[in-house]
Amino acid sequence: MNIVILDYKTLGEDLDLSGLNKYGNVIKYPTTNQEEALIRVKNADIIVVNKVKITKDVIDSAKNLKLICETATGFDNIDIRYCKELGIKVTNTPAYSAASVAQVTVSMACSLMTHLNEYQSFVHEGKYQTSENANKLTPVYHELSGLTWGIIGFGNIGKAVGKIAEAFGCKLLVNKQTPIDGYECVDVDTLLQKSDIISIHCPLTDKTRNLITKTELEKVKNTAILINVARGAVWNEEDVASAVLEGKIGGIGCDVFSVEPMSVDHPFNKILDKDNVILTPHMAWGSFEARTRCFNTVLSNIEAFMQGKDKNLVW
Repeated sequence: MNIVILDYKTLGEDLDLSGLNKYGNVIKYPTTNQEEALIRVKNADIIVVNKVKITKDVIDSAKNLKLICETATGFDNIDIRYCKELGIKVTNTPAYSAASVAQVTVSMACSLMTHLNEYQSFVHEGKYQTSENANKLTPVYHELSGLTWGIIGFGNIGKAVGKIAEAFGCKLLVNKQTPIDGYECVDVDTLLQKSDIISIHCPLTDKTRNLITKTELEKVKNTAILINVARGAVWNEEDVASAVLEGKIGGIGCDVFSVEPMSVDHPFNKILDKDNVILTPHMAWGSFEARTRCFNTVLSNIEAFMQGKDKNLVW
């Protein structure tokens, strides 16, 4: 078996990938662009991929292709329909990053709600040292206890965030494709109108693309915090940037972008200097523990495939 890893740097260069060697001849590439992908997959029986788009052209270039292993839960970078037509199996790695993404989501919410950036800057810039007061209490911040936390997408990550939010004393509102007992499930509009904190954890689909645009943002409280750790295209980035600049929302935390890395002409470049904005480089999923679980799941998926079994098959 020829196993080709197209973008191992996305898993972190500290991760030991030697576990793949038992399954065949392994060829590793730190990164791969679309033109390179056409060449690099030609002799591949198995492709291991994270961000490279596995399009029809790439699939057609891989005449021996039998299995594609996505090193993530989402697999919108792979032409699943075409793989199904050809009988090429595709697996993903579900549930591995819930704790990691939840931790970053809540960290963003706490930082933004508490204005930690402003308070830290006050000390780091030497202003506290020369002030006349023993403390500084502006900008005013509020406790999370008693606030409403709206969660869009209530899978493993959404549930993990909800558990932490409830521990803070927040009331939960949930938007989920299929309502779930024990939670107050509402439509997106209701969630946006009533929530003080809104975090997005849904997959990117035709239904969720541009789920939040200028129209939806008009319904949000002007003090509300919005956090997107799902996919950049779930919200309209230009509209979100405008909402921040116009003071229509309280702030944003974002770890995902419609084009990654974020381009130099991305709308969010206009809000980089805002204290109520936290932007991170798609790292929320990537604690060492989460990446280890992810890779071990890939190994488990390949092991099952070698035994003629299906594990974490996405179609």
